[in-house]
Amino acid sequence: MSLSFDFTNMMAGALPRGAGITEAQWQEAAPAFARAHAAVHARVHDLGFLTLATNTALLEPSLAVAARARGRFDEVLLLGIGGSSLGPIALRTALCPLRWNELTTEQRGGHPRLHVLDNVDPATIATTLARLELARTLVLVVSKSGGTVETMAQYLIVREALATALGEDTARAHLVFITDPEVGALRTIARAEGITTVDIPANVGGRFSVLSPVGILPAALLGIDVQALLAGAAHVTVESQHAALAANRAGAFAVLQWLADTRHGRRVHVLMPYADPLRDLAFWFVQLWAESLGKTKADGTSVGPTPLPALGATDQHAQVQLFMEGPRDKTVTFIGVKGRQGQGPIPARHADVAELGYLGGHTLGELIDIEQRATAGALAARGQFNATLTVDTIDAWHLGALLQTFMLATAYAGELYGINAFDQPGVELGKQFAYAMLGRTGSEAARAEWDALPQPDPRWAM
Repeated sequence: MSLSFDFTNMMAGALPRGAGITEAQWQEAAPAFARAHAAVHARVHDLGFLTLATNTALLEPSLAVAARARGRFDEVLLLGIGGSSLGPIALRTALCPLRWNELTTEQRGGHPRLHVLDNVDPATIATTLARLELARTLVLVVSKSGGTVETMAQYLIVREALATALGEDTARAHLVFITDPEVGALRTIARAEGITTVDIPANVGGRFSVLSPVGILPAALLGIDVQALLAGAAHVTVESQHAALAANRAGAFAVLQWLADTRHGRRVHVLMPYADPLRDLAFWFVQLWAESLGKTKADGTSVGPTPLPALGATDQHAQVQLFMEGPRDKTVTFIGVKGRQGQGPIPARHADVAELGYLGGHTLGELIDIEQRATAGALAARGQFNATLTVDTIDAWHLGALLQTFMLATAYAGELYGINAFDQPGVELGKQFAYAMLGRTGSEAARAEWDALPQPDPRWAM
């Protein structure tokens, strides 16, 4: 079980037209990384994601809830947004059989379906509730703060539907709150009404919470091997103790992206798995990288690369044209998977048709791997930065390792950029304006600021 990382195609020796990170730049970055590494690992008590993989006391409540739920529920409905939903979705897509929610109970091994409401579109919520048998539905309400406006709106609607269908007492038994251990509206409600709660540690932020009960509880309910998931993450955490850049895979990823951005203008960072089960991992990464690194520094300058999800080989027929011949402002990180060469044999038919005849005797596994390598080579030939992370297989251990690699890389990158990777001040003003328009107490100042904004100008409306 292992990860490997080949970044040859990020370096100047492999790329034409003077492109690529030079060996001098790589060597010069080593002291900067050493400082970033020291800063991150000195905050082990503040950065809770660093110890989630070995926190058995935190794991046990999730396993207990999953054990009690076994056989009682056919559906799990998760209410959350951002870091509260993207992680569980990525886990389900990667580690459950394809189209999990369409399988029969027997095909799912008796485990429930997982439905995630990650928005407040009324049509989606109404349609989802109409399809669920609420008597067989467990509802997970996920909000670290306990007051996320979208999740609280979802909760009020779903809570009312449960109470109407089942009665108040029974409805409470169908709820689990995943929230802060001490504070917030959900914690207050849980204490008053005896609703089951599972803690998100106070030192774990939302986009770093996938290996907390935010991701572990829904994964355990689906029968995913959460112990292996955490073991993969723990392996990477141990490896990350190396302050030497050459021995720290997460550090290498962070430094390469930082150098590509700040020294070479490669400000768009594409994550492109060549495996359908990892499709949603790319979307999880987008939030992690964007919300952590897009910041305004103390001197007023703005920093932060723009992450972009892609899927191989699908996006070879969509975005790769842009990656090849568009602006030279991108890096592409592929995720490859070993051991698929024998999967999906292609029949030898139409040998006399040139466009088909050569495919006989090959396999789909061979084809997708070749396409990944061919795309990487083609990008390199045109001077486009790219690298490849490779996993031995797609299983819980390797997914845990990938998740922790990206979270560590994000923490290191924050230090390299000179910003706080663990806050999100840029989203607060929009929240305050929304609270003001909805009439939330304490939003009077935001209301005044909103009212002072320019009104729509009829000259610029059509």
